[in-house]
Amino acid sequence: MERVMEEHISTADLANMSERQTQTPSRIQKTEDDGMGPLLAPEMVQEFRTRWDRTQTGFVDEPRTALQQADELVAQAIKGLAENFAAARNRLEEQWDRGDDVSTEDLRVALKKYRTFFNRILAV
Repeated sequence: MERVMEEHISTADLANMSERQTQTPSRIQKTEDDGMGPLLAPEMVQEFRTRWDRTQTGFVDEPRTALQQADELVAQAIKGLAENFAAARNRLEEQWDRGDDVSTEDLRVALKKYRTFFNRILAV
């Protein structure tokens, strides 16, 4: 199983991070065209759950450290969502940047994907 890189990032860091600083990882989950695929790759979800279990168990001995680890996990999960969306957006932009004709129908489909992703985020 591919391990999620344990990057030290906090939710405060995410709030201050600009879009230009976001890098697209190679393990981003490709979603289906209908936008209903998983928001994170299954191996990432499993790794986050495993790390959460360790964090929660460690609270008894090191509560402050556990809180810091919990914040980092939440930040990494949010960053993963943002990177996943950014990769999808980049795929659309690459199509347009090649000079391909973009029809109103293509734009409607793109807007529908945005709406689906937006509604899924709000449903969390």
